[in-house]
Amino acid sequence: MSAGAAPGRDGFVLVPPEDPRTRPLLEGLHHEYLERYGPRIGAEEMEQHPVDDFAPPTGGLVLLLEGGLTVAGGAFRRHDDATAEFKRIWTAPAHRRRGLSRRVLAELERLAAAAGYRRVRLTTGNRQPEAFALYRSSGYVLLPGRAQVYEDGVYDVGFEKRLR
Repeated sequence: MSAGAAPGRDGFVLVPPEDPRTRPLLEGLHHEYLERYGPRIGAEEMEQHPVDDFAPPTGGLVLLLEGGLTVAGGAFRRHDDATAEFKRIWTAPAHRRRGLSRRVLAELERLAAAAGYRRVRLTTGNRQPEAFALYRSSGYVLLPGRAQVYEDGVYDVGFEKRLR
């Protein structure tokens, strides 16, 4: 993996948070959160974790490019000295059901392990059953309780996985 990719290059690329190729991921996530959770919760999620949280050396933001376009991606940041937190895992709607999120998850795990983390934590909202299924089938263990409770029956569910 390189720190930047030539236009048109396919595959994973680790990018700085301000890279313009992150725009489809960030805008896509924002739209998805608004659609699933409404304007207050959707905006709150994006604001709670600004993209600068994912800067090296304690974090990273990875994009999956096809034909030079961002089709999927995700990020990690420091939770504590041994634990990374994954956020912003997303696949463009036109590219779903192809296993791209699973590939992004595996790449994030590889990068987090290379950064010295031994464990990963992440949360997903209860209105994202496909994310819940992805994490469970990828070896993540459901943490007890709810990570955060919102209004209208919305809550976050936490997961954890030990890295090799």
